Amino acid sequence: MFFVVLVVGGTALISWPLGRYMKWAMDPNRGEAGGFTRLFQSIGGATCMQDQNWKRYMVAMLAFNIVMFVVTFGFLALQQALPLNPDGKGALEGSLIFNTAASFTSNTNLQHYSGEVSLSYLSQLGGLMWLQFVSAATGIAALAALARGLAGKPLGNFFVDLQRATFLVLLPVAFVFAILLVLGGVPMTFDGAAVAITLEGVQQTIARGPVAAFVSIKQLGTNGGGFFGPNSTHPLENPSFWTNIIEMVAIILIPMACVWMFGRIFERKRHAMVIFAVMLGFIAVKIAGAVYFESAPTEAFANLSIEQTVGNLEGKELRFGATGGPLWSVLTTSTSNGSVGAMHDSLNPMTGLMPMIGMWLNSTFGGVGVGMINMFLYIVVGVFIAGMMIGRTPEYLGWRVEAREVKFALFALLAHGLFILGGTAIFAATPWGADTLNNVGPHGFSEMLYEFTSASANNGSGFEGLGDGTVPWNIATGIVMLLARFIPIILPLAIVGSLSAKRRSVESSGTLSVESGVFATMLASTIFVIGALTFFPAATLGPIAEHVMFMN
Repeated sequence: MFFVVLVVGGTALISWPLGRYMKWAMDPNRGEAGGFTRLFQSIGGATCMQDQNWKRYMVAMLAFNIVMFVVTFGFLALQQALPLNPDGKGALEGSLIFNTAASFTSNTNLQHYSGEVSLSYLSQLGGLMWLQFVSAATGIAALAALARGLAGKPLGNFFVDLQRATFLVLLPVAFVFAILLVLGGVPMTFDGAAVAITLEGVQQTIARGPVAAFVSIKQLGTNGGGFFGPNSTHPLENPSFWTNIIEMVAIILIPMACVWMFGRIFERKRHAMVIFAVMLGFIAVKIAGAVYFESAPTEAFANLSIEQTVGNLEGKELRFGATGGPLWSVLTTSTSNGSVGAMHDSLNPMTGLMPMIGMWLNSTFGGVGVGMINMFLYIVVGVFIAGMMIGRTPEYLGWRVEAREVKFALFALLAHGLFILGGTAIFAATPWGADTLNNVGPHGFSEMLYEFTSASANNGSGFEGLGDGTVPWNIATGIVMLLARFIPIILPLAIVGSLSAKRRSVESSGTLSVESGVFATMLASTIFVIGALTFFPAATLGPIAEHVMFMN
């Protein structure tokens, strides 16, 4: 319990001053950060000189992300002919290139490859690590624009916001964490793989590289893509108990700070506290559930004469303790991080349900920027329902919420469910999915369900018993990742554009307060009901059925 409080509670405390700093960086008051604004405008040229409405902001965001995709696709397709390839990595298969470029462009970092086996240093740094900065910066920029719109301010300029998020937020924080990881023993070198002779006289090749810098932004940007295939279970990505704590803190730090930044931009800090409390409540329930369900021994050991009082140790890093794996699994899926500190495929069935719930709801802190944007969608729906129930015009921060805004919000929320359930249904009914399973029955279904859940939530983790490195999986999940990334950003911006076209009313005693326990209850109920109605049937076919069948 102390370990959980240390990680989650300590990060929550640190997130408060970081949120204040992020507000300064992303939405400075007049006279603040003026030099940075002029610098960023001079770098961007004429495209950065004017504020944009929501449509221009959206077009600028999409155009830049297309460039991100094309550049990274080029690095991956030509890595065998490019420099910084000391180990002579060869060409990648075409559908894998598409999947990887889509994955890192969308801030998902779903990996159907092992980095140390497949990619050169240039591909890792110039392609993937660059995307881990700018894709995360895209989410922070979009949240800042949305918050400005709700505050009745101009949305700003995407290219200026992108530079602010990259150079003022992500780079400084990532530099600090990279130094901490180097001090903790994570490698940082451009030398090729090391060759060592074991005590048995066998020659061993040990992959290494500029790992600390990669892992730092991988965690902070809720990217999650590992330098090595085993991700943060690899001893060179996560060598000690202290680096394990640092990396878990990094997973949730900026998503937490984004909530405070959101509230500070339109000067409603108590409202941000209510949202933060709802998110923290959900994550606490999932952590408690994961730790409890993982305290039962795995069914694979049921007939063995071994000590079974320590819970399920299969797939765990024993040096991090029995709680470390379940805790990491919840943190990485409550955000859209997706890095792993234990093998999720080895979790007990109901423990494995906790990460799925995190990705299904996709709003308990969520990805950098986009987690709070997803929560905004639930707020719109919740405010509308509450207004209809009490017979008052639904309002949020003085803006009237009407059918148009609710349709946009529901479309984004339902699209998330469609991508997950539709994709799972197609692959479960065809050889595309059935022929790639290593497990049959409910667990095999859970593996496919988890893969599409991870892709749609822009998470990137997986139940790795699935043979997902095939052309159908690469293409399908690549398309889902791209659609699921941009629909939940574009539609909230459209909602803000629609609200901004209306006259803002003055809040009165008859207005639904967004700073009360009633609002918190309404918001939590909305999230729970929408999530349960959408995903409970699928859960009964997967982890719940497996638990009933196999867990005594």
